[in-house]
Amino acid sequence: MKKPPQHLSQLVHQSGVLPELAERAELLLYLDRTVKGMLSGPVSTQLTVANFRQNILVIETTTAVWAARLNFQKAQLLQQLQTEALPMLTAIEVKVNPALISRETKPNVPHRQISETAASHLSELADSTGGTLGQKLKRLAALASRKGSEPSD
Repeated sequence: MKKPPQHLSQLVHQSGVLPELAERAELLLYLDRTVKGMLSGPVSTQLTVANFRQNILVIETTTAVWAARLNFQKAQLLQQLQTEALPMLTAIEVKVNPALISRETKPNVPHRQISETAASHLSELADSTGGTLGQKLKRLAALASRKGSEPSD
């Protein structure tokens, strides 16, 4: 008799190195949310908490300009973090990581729409073609009539 599959969270928290990694990842995620919540304005979108080692919080930013802005706020942020989240925190280190820019920007894929004229041509072609290709062309032509009825995001 086979054992039923276990949930992934149970496997991660059992034994070995995985529980330590999971706990560390949760801590860094918590610190990232906390730091971003403490900072106001667009600077919070330009940073990420990279590491917490030897009581030093490492924050990465996308450019040197954001790093300079963070360095101006570092003392206030350090004091706020010590009182609210990490009393053992001794310093904050700010580093520039240009690779963060590519992670943050999502490609803007345009939603392609079929015009009424193209839909009528596809429909005529589907009638003359027939078979499975004709059915697929009819479904494609039907997209033109649905584009106005769907709610936009």
